[in-house]
Amino acid sequence: AVGKRIMAAQVNAGGVLPEGWKVELVERDHGYNPQKSVQYYSEIKDDVLFIGNSFGTPPTLPLRSHLKRDNTIAFPASLSSQMAEFAHTPPLGPGYLLEAKRAMDWAVESAGGAANVKAGVVYQQDDYGKDGLSGWQAAAKHHGVAIVSEQAVSRGQKDFSAIVTALKEAGATHVLMVVLPSATGPILGTAAKLAFGPKWIGSTPSWLDAFFSPKVIPGAVFANFHWVQSAPFWGEDVKGMKAFLDAFKAHGGGGNPDFYVLTSYIQGQVMVEALNRAIKAGDLTRAGFMTAVQSIDGYDAGGMIQPISLTKVPYVTGTKTRILKPDMTNKTWTVVAPFAASKS
Repeated sequence: AVGKRIMAAQVNAGGVLPEGWKVELVERDHGYNPQKSVQYYSEIKDDVLFIGNSFGTPPTLPLRSHLKRDNTIAFPASLSSQMAEFAHTPPLGPGYLLEAKRAMDWAVESAGGAANVKAGVVYQQDDYGKDGLSGWQAAAKHHGVAIVSEQAVSRGQKDFSAIVTALKEAGATHVLMVVLPSATGPILGTAAKLAFGPKWIGSTPSWLDAFFSPKVIPGAVFANFHWVQSAPFWGEDVKGMKAFLDAFKAHGGGGNPDFYVLTSYIQGQVMVEALNRAIKAGDLTRAGFMTAVQSIDGYDAGGMIQPISLTKVPYVTGTKTRILKPDMTNKTWTVVAPFAASKS
């Protein structure tokens, strides 16, 4: 939500949309509750052109019939395959499945060949986890890598000793983490206690910038952690970063650096691009906005992201992801492997 507020403040300061045009945010907090998501959508649907941020796949899925009926787009804070398959919920980056495939490519390359990789995976039992698991399995088959352990995480799980022990006993050398930050920290902490140190590779939602603070978790537990994703990191030397940081300073409410604020802002830039196109085409109906969204091709948000395309459904917004490693001392990232499409 903060990312969208910054985007709106920047737009309304002028020079982004045609003269005289502004945006107004209409906000509701569904608290990750699918029923409330439907309730609040019904409350505001007649007052909005589109939904600028529908957080999470579970609260967005029950909106699909409503979105189709109303011809409304809801931009999801999700990279799920279930979002990409539906015209009214365009994700704005390569999906979790593609992240997992890229992670396996890197595991094989960095290990010096498939024979040196014993793959493990820890995944949530939901759309996010299953996407990552499917990609990891497909890439393992492509490379001829053995998956020695697949461990499912239950909702709200607190103790990960059995999962880490199973991975260790299986001899896993590279473990994909398709989990949320609430599981990432405890898993890595448990692994440290059990002297288990494979290469951990987390999907986009596995990380929080709060991890950079030693008050949250000791930095040493991230010694073998890597991150596969497609977005810029906070302060990265890319075009558009200075403008974002200036906007964050002016409109961020004094908050701390947060990767999710940055990605929400970038998602907002894509929406503004579509809005500009609809205004210039003279068609601000929902059908006109849909046409504008699906005309976006090769768009890079002013150089902040890899070019994306929204011209085909199911959406393949982008295909290139990369591998990063946290620099816990300087609270930033090192690029371990550059942007590339998966080989499988």
